Amino acid sequence: MEEENLLAVLRLQKSKAIGDILAKKLIVTVGDVAQIFKEKSATLQKINGIGSHAIKHLFDTENILKAKQELAYIKKNKIQYSYFLDDDYPYNLHNCIDSPILLFKDGNINLKNDKIISIVGTRNMSSYGRDFCNKLIEDLAEYNPIIISGFAYGVDICAHKAAVKNKLQTIAVLAHGFEQIYPKVHKKHINEVNENGGFLTEFWSEEAPLRENFLKRNRIVAGISKATIIVESAAKGGSLVTADIANSYDKDVFAVPGRTTDIYSKGCNNLIKNNQANLLTSAKDIVKMLNWDLNEKSKIIQKQLFVELNENEQKIYDLLHEKGQQLLDVISLECNIPMYQLSAILLQMELKGITKPLPGKMFELI
Repeated sequence: MEEENLLAVLRLQKSKAIGDILAKKLIVTVGDVAQIFKEKSATLQKINGIGSHAIKHLFDTENILKAKQELAYIKKNKIQYSYFLDDDYPYNLHNCIDSPILLFKDGNINLKNDKIISIVGTRNMSSYGRDFCNKLIEDLAEYNPIIISGFAYGVDICAHKAAVKNKLQTIAVLAHGFEQIYPKVHKKHINEVNENGGFLTEFWSEEAPLRENFLKRNRIVAGISKATIIVESAAKGGSLVTADIANSYDKDVFAVPGRTTDIYSKGCNNLIKNNQANLLTSAKDIVKMLNWDLNEKSKIIQKQLFVELNENEQKIYDLLHEKGQQLLDVISLECNIPMYQLSAILLQMELKGITKPLPGKMFELI
């Protein structure tokens, strides 16, 4: 990414009234991230969702200074990053409307393997939970999955360590910047995680592990994987928020049952009882639900269309055929079709039996 564009992305990230959803809308509508800050305020305010309050924060001069400082840090420390429109951006996050526009990364991350699972749970892990987590990852090792977690106490660090032990790639999603580490006692695990995967964060270098950052972090943990596994949780906890987000993304959620008298099994038991999670008793449940059976022969179905497509319809078809499910805004940008035209075209394609809409303004081929 050119330096001018990266600086513009950083300014968007720093604008308090501009979240990831609105930032994507701005980028797709204007067509170029750097051009956003060259447009007149009156022009930007014509975009749905952009009001005077958002404009004020967007052009805050203090944000420019802070963005330049962070850019200098990125260049000096050769920080890797993924922009949401880049090919190396985590594929599963493309399908999440509120995913970060920019992710910073460290280590040897390779997300080409589609067997990606998130394992989370309480920080107050019991011996039952620890044994189950270790056994689960050991039994899944032959399928070579990528293990995602949050590098916190309890279930998180147990999952990372078990992945390293079984020579699996593991990725820690942080709730702070790379100049911080939380908890500090886990500094000793940084090198082994980096060697076997790495770290991801949307937060700038000096960002501290604030409470609200953990909640934001959870959507990345839920969105980046194919399924989320809750090993242990009290009746309330951050891992239940992750499960709720995963469900909102239409991801598979699994929960490990426990005794009704155990405090840190109540959350999992409630998820199962309320049909918010699949019952997980062994690795076989994961393999079956996610179709990981090594002996199963993959079937390739070639779909033939017996309808004529115009130029724009062909563009959309080619994009969805090549990259799978795509966000409405991404389709608009990739196919260079204005949003006001795109909705009507997609409706026509749906009526022709070519595409179908999905939750979160996503579309895919039928």
